[in-house]
Amino acid sequence: MQHPLLYAFALLAGIGGHAAALAQAYPAKPIRVIIPFPPGEAADIIARLLSPVMAERMGQQIVIDNRAGASGQIGLELLKNATPDGYTIGVGQGGTLVVAPHTYKKLPYDPLKDFTAVALNATNYLAVVANPNAQFKNAAEMIAWCKANPGKLTLGTNGEGGYPHLAFELLASMAGFKFLHVPYKGATQVATDVISGQVTVGIGSYSSLSTLVQSGRMRLIGVTNNARVPDKPDLPVFSDLVPGYDMRGWFGYIAPAGTPRAIVKRLNEEINRAMQQPEVNAKLVTAGLYVANESPEFYAEFIKKEYAKYGKIVRDIGFKPQ
Repeated sequence: MQHPLLYAFALLAGIGGHAAALAQAYPAKPIRVIIPFPPGEAADIIARLLSPVMAERMGQQIVIDNRAGASGQIGLELLKNATPDGYTIGVGQGGTLVVAPHTYKKLPYDPLKDFTAVALNATNYLAVVANPNAQFKNAAEMIAWCKANPGKLTLGTNGEGGYPHLAFELLASMAGFKFLHVPYKGATQVATDVISGQVTVGIGSYSSLSTLVQSGRMRLIGVTNNARVPDKPDLPVFSDLVPGYDMRGWFGYIAPAGTPRAIVKRLNEEINRAMQQPEVNAKLVTAGLYVANESPEFYAEFIKKEYAKYGKIVRDIGFKPQ
């Protein structure tokens, strides 16, 4: 009769061997990456830069699937209900994973229970942009104009209760002014209406708006970093005028809950390796994104801390869940 302790060791060795074999056999078919936003936004930029690099190493096609709508809820519900086998993953971000749970009365997913953290990719900051013909040219003038014209500033964001909306709510609360919120389904529509003058200002990731600013089609009012950006020291930051203001975003890959640990680890390694490729890294930095390479465990704990942090912000500014 086999000794129980020896049997336990054999069982553990078998489990470990199965996990290793699972990771080695993966992937055996194309991998789908769900982006819960339209093309051109930061989450989409990251995935499209990484996918070819990952596909070459992993030997399978990485298919980008943009599923925009409802401030990311449509795409994340689709990801939640996908088979947890590593062949459907997605890119999550602060707005959908740690802000929306506090600003919506009901979500079709639970960010802490329905997903597995895979890899934290990048952090960034938001930009407030204005129509070139706006009555103000910089952050100080905007704040002063808003105080002199309560509620007349029209702000376009990618959705009610989304991360950009909450970031501007906090700015308005801390700076002491009122505004009128105009929600859209995505950042592209916001940019279009800022350029045409349908709304006075918009807020979104600097990475997706910088080209329009540089072309002169929009005016940059300020960014939401809490300090001057190291590689872009000329960017105006709101914290110069509103001490303590800081609203930076982040992006990371997630998978459906229950995705095998061995596959999560393999994905984490491949994503982090792709992020470190010089050509990928350089493009991300140019786009206003800062590379972060962390373990699945770090990312899971990071999400929990951010969840608690933004819950407090929502309560402090008195935002009522929609």
